[in-house]
Amino acid sequence: MSITLHDVARLAGVSIKTVSNVINDYPHIRPDTRSRVLAAIEELDYRPNLSARGLRSGRTGAIGLIIPDLRNAYFAELADAVMTAAHKRGLYVLIEQMGGYDKESELAILRGPRMQMVDGILYSVLTLGQEDAALLDIPTPLVLLGDRIYNGPTDHVTMPNVEGSRVATEHLIGLGRRRLLALGAHEDEIIGSAGLRLRGYQDALEATGIPFDPELVVNVQNWHRFDGAEAMRTVIASGIHFDGVVAFNDSLALGAMRVVQEAGLRVPDDVAFIGFDDIDETRYSLPTLSTIDPSREEIAEIAVGWLLERIGAPRGSIAPREHETAIRLVPRESTTLA
Repeated sequence: MSITLHDVARLAGVSIKTVSNVINDYPHIRPDTRSRVLAAIEELDYRPNLSARGLRSGRTGAIGLIIPDLRNAYFAELADAVMTAAHKRGLYVLIEQMGGYDKESELAILRGPRMQMVDGILYSVLTLGQEDAALLDIPTPLVLLGDRIYNGPTDHVTMPNVEGSRVATEHLIGLGRRRLLALGAHEDEIIGSAGLRLRGYQDALEATGIPFDPELVVNVQNWHRFDGAEAMRTVIASGIHFDGVVAFNDSLALGAMRVVQEAGLRVPDDVAFIGFDDIDETRYSLPTLSTIDPSREEIAEIAVGWLLERIGAPRGSIAPREHETAIRLVPRESTTLA
């Protein structure tokens, strides 16, 4: 006999409505109540199934999107692009952000009750690595986003991080800048956006004969404006000379650019800036920010389309596919001298 909401409610000592609210992540629930319901769900191995609501196809019409952090403007705009692509195909999107920065948190979301309520999942991996690829072989159709796992058990859609960072660095070198900060590195990272963008930065230096100076590589914890601002304050206080900044995302660039201007330096006259992601804010900052457009809409279109194909096909009938988008340099005022 299948487990029902009644069974979960009875074990947790709450109403059916409360169980439904927990499953749908309703915010105004006491922590101890939420814990009891989740414990009951786990103990009973309850799997919510929206198809029981009478959909003839036996599908929910919903897909899941798991992303690291909606405070990061890139992921907020990616979610918007995914919803647009999904709605065109008659789907709606259930969004989960990871919150934590560890493998257990990611896997708990991927395998949790909310992701059991969807027909397929788009998953932007954050902390899992190539060695964890086998953990993603799950029954629910899945398409991976991002740069942590390649050649995994399913489709993978990403952007050319190395090429994009190389193009950004070459843009500043072409303007005559030679002391370029690489802002946004993660110490010892090789695979992942930070590691790949650092490689693109290094490739551009090598191709133009500029020696690589580790002193110009700026490590940060996260990729928010705050991190860019704090890192730039440290750089300026250290007295390191630089005339350009290759920021590994736009938010870092915007935070750092504000601090540079507060220090009395002119952008781009004294310091040229370029970011990565082409978020909407880059068009309205002062000055407007040069950046790399990673084709966010292309990522969403391909990923949603591939996921829909997997949802409609027998499991294992589609071999894993890889898609890398095109990138585009978007020069703006932060690199253009008047």
